Amino acid sequence: MIEKQYLNFPVKQGTKESLIHFIIDGKIVREFKISLAIGEPDFWVFLDVSEFKSKKATFQIKKENEAFDKIYQADSYPGEENLYKEHLRPQFHFSTRRGWNNDPNGLVYHDGEYHMFYQHNPFGWSYGSDANKAWGHAISKDLIHWEELSDAIHPDNLGGIYSGSAVVDKLNTTSFQTGDEKPIVCIYTSAGGNSPWSKGKSFTQSIAFSNDKGRTFLKYNGNPVQKHIRLSNRDPKVIWYAPNNQWVIVLYLDKDEMGFFTSKDLKSWQLESKYKREGLHECPELFQLAIDGNEKNKKWILYAGNGRYDIGQFDGKKFIPETKGISFNYGNGFYASQTFNNIPEEDGRRIQIAWGGSPMPNMAFNQQMLFPVELTLRSTEEGLLMFAQPINEIKKIYGRSWVYQNRLIEEGQHSFMEEKHEDSLFDITAEFEIGSAERFGLIINNIPIMYEIKEQKLYCQKRYASLKPIKGKIKFRILVDRTTLEIFANNGQIYMPVRSHISISDVSEDLSKWGTEFSISELLELYPYKFNYLVSYATPIILGKGDILASSEGGKTKLVKMEIHELNSIWH
Repeated sequence: MIEKQYLNFPVKQGTKESLIHFIIDGKIVREFKISLAIGEPDFWVFLDVSEFKSKKATFQIKKENEAFDKIYQADSYPGEENLYKEHLRPQFHFSTRRGWNNDPNGLVYHDGEYHMFYQHNPFGWSYGSDANKAWGHAISKDLIHWEELSDAIHPDNLGGIYSGSAVVDKLNTTSFQTGDEKPIVCIYTSAGGNSPWSKGKSFTQSIAFSNDKGRTFLKYNGNPVQKHIRLSNRDPKVIWYAPNNQWVIVLYLDKDEMGFFTSKDLKSWQLESKYKREGLHECPELFQLAIDGNEKNKKWILYAGNGRYDIGQFDGKKFIPETKGISFNYGNGFYASQTFNNIPEEDGRRIQIAWGGSPMPNMAFNQQMLFPVELTLRSTEEGLLMFAQPINEIKKIYGRSWVYQNRLIEEGQHSFMEEKHEDSLFDITAEFEIGSAERFGLIINNIPIMYEIKEQKLYCQKRYASLKPIKGKIKFRILVDRTTLEIFANNGQIYMPVRSHISISDVSEDLSKWGTEFSISELLELYPYKFNYLVSYATPIILGKGDILASSEGGKTKLVKMEIHELNSIWH
């Protein structure tokens, strides 16, 4: 009998996974794979079963496992008292309580709340089986402080729950509305065939809806609403196209090709056109931006998982490009971004959140979201470019501040912090005037962020981006969290999120080297790695704490102004 909120499971990484069926009233309601700990667990995970309270539940496990006896009910879970205090827990970037998270999904604003859904494996540290892939869910009133709710959409017999989007159906086109509350509708991929429960099924598209402000969701009994087209067609992004009074869906088809569909009710879709471009792979996004803030002059933006975007025209059925494949981010910690639907007109911003890929070994959680940014479209010497800047709400978590002006940086490194900071959480802005130096920049926690004057390029961790000075000056803005640096240059023309810690997994492209010893110099030489889900569990090496240095090489550089704002944790 289910009497408590949680069922707690002990996890031991590397242990062979067990397939578990959770059955209510003779029907499977949850299927998942988990590495149950026979001895001392690495950590505990939980399944929220509050919706099944007072019902008799049955567990089925494929093979007998003595760890099965350790599963227990409670209204709390082990480690809850230390939640958000773990030493690799990001302090102003969202991360899930337990398990793995990746793509942000279903970003939507409704009735004073920002809803963020996300890809979630609640039962393990790694990406895991598709049998586990659910939509996690968090809400916020200010895009800064997040409250994590129970998972919103769970895997079923159609497959694991892959990426998608969410809308507020203001006109009740779906007929899902039952009261005064406008329904939130989630549109997602059912990843059939990749889990035992969905054996023999294909990738299709499904919908679920909520009439209680996103607290509970019901799957549409007519799912899937879009049958399989080809291969792993997935990741529907839905917008309301007012000129035609209908929904528009962009769906990744396969091999760098997107399909544009229209729908009057989200239940039946009509293919209108296809669009292909090299590198246009999965997780599509489509929206309008005003040029230089002029609301009467807008362009459409289309991009996919890596953020490389096309600028053009869209008539509700077909996208016509004018510029293709422009780089948006240049870091090693950005993927599968999405922007919010239904932002109020009086706000008007285009707000984006991306998955921040950053392994967090030996934790009960893994990965994070990048900080919300506002996107704008601006005229430059290179043509129209998309800019990104941290949302202004970040000021809500400002602590102490330091300001430095008109400092001549002699050749070498110069410290600006008189004290070490235990948590190294900062929002730093710095403007440099080009002088006689060959290169200059900042060194944050031993990570150099350097501008090469001759090349006119910005470098960090072997990542680089072309960047021309503005009136002889270069501007930096850097957000510093425990596991991430987010670098913005020249008012957001360059966006470069990078990982701020190194582990064996970060630098091992040759699997035969795993488990061997590396020196700091070798780590720096090898870093960054090409992201791979096969990560090690080595304790990460934190490269410095609280150090903020200005550096000038080959001559002198003028620091016009630098502001350092200490940031408070969003979890306190």
